[in-house]
Amino acid sequence: MMAEAKHKVVSLTGNYAIAEAMRQINPDVVAAYPITPQSAIVEKFSGFVNNGLVDTEMVRVESEHSAMSACVGASMAGIRTMTATCSAGLALMWEIVGVASGLRCPIVMPIANRAISAPINIHCDHSDSMGARDLGWIQIYNETAQEAYENVFLALRLAEHPKVQLPVMVCEDGFITSHCVQNVKIFDDAVMKKFIGTRKPEFALLDLKNPITVGAIELQDYYFETKRQQQEAMENVPAAYLEIGKELSKITGSDYGFFQEYKTNDADAIILTMSSATGTARSVVDKMRAKGKKVGLIKLRLFRPFPYEAVAKALEGKKIVGVLDRSMSFGAHSPLFGEIRNAVYGMKDKPALQSYVFGLGGRDLLESHVEQVFEELLAGKTNDEIKYLGLREVSQ
Repeated sequence: MMAEAKHKVVSLTGNYAIAEAMRQINPDVVAAYPITPQSAIVEKFSGFVNNGLVDTEMVRVESEHSAMSACVGASMAGIRTMTATCSAGLALMWEIVGVASGLRCPIVMPIANRAISAPINIHCDHSDSMGARDLGWIQIYNETAQEAYENVFLALRLAEHPKVQLPVMVCEDGFITSHCVQNVKIFDDAVMKKFIGTRKPEFALLDLKNPITVGAIELQDYYFETKRQQQEAMENVPAAYLEIGKELSKITGSDYGFFQEYKTNDADAIILTMSSATGTARSVVDKMRAKGKKVGLIKLRLFRPFPYEAVAKALEGKKIVGVLDRSMSFGAHSPLFGEIRNAVYGMKDKPALQSYVFGLGGRDLLESHVEQVFEELLAGKTNDEIKYLGLREVSQ
């Protein structure tokens, strides 16, 4: 652990921690529309605007589609732009979410992960951001309010990196992380301001001496090449992510690897998770270790682009891995499980894998569920079917 810069400890929800990061960033434009459980992010930030604590132009729009449209326009003008949303709000943005990445807008958008209807549900799962996983945005998932706070800064620098220039989603679990209060280290305003620097766009609509065209039609002539450029930008993300993470570590003392390993070196069974479920799983690892059972945990942070090579290296030689998804891809492997399966596919000494789905619509993941997973893994009980944790038996 590295030394930490000057900071204060404040009890904050995840939403308020993100709003604090936005206050310190002081973006030029924030365009947003309220939706539960994200609303408190922009509500808190609008208070900073009203009280003169930031210089941000706060754009209050009539829908999330309009919010992302305004963000794209502001970003292409060359100014620093942020928004926030979740669930149906993200779905309503869908068309412009693809526009933002296609136009290489370095927008940062916190997501308070919430289920996609129907049936109507306002609680947590990852169906919203996972549904957008192939729209060209970088995705970072956070376990705690502290991680969400810090990763907003990392996301901004990553989005604006000259070899990246892509938008980023900073994901926290709705109501679990977004609304629960935790102690959060808020680092010195001047230090964080220096860390983020100023945006220096290579091209901007407001640069009248160097006029550009934005959003031109590309048919068979250039569309393919533009999409390949987006892929190249994504391929530049891992190196930039680690580079910026090392710089941020000098301030926070935190680690910013693609994932975090916990007691995996000699583990006979490993669970792989993302976001807030990691805390529950970590507690179970400790309890089972105390009983002499060799279990471990990997928490994935960076989901897009997916760190295939690093994950494969971490899992090489391991016996068995249970992958816990908080979303489903109907008719296919669950999103995280599918990526883990891809990562280990070519390995000679690859682990057995088992897919688990849990917590849809905000249902709790209990320690007993995690212990059940570990016991099944230790017993070698795997198959090609999805197993469901905490599911009641109902007729179809």
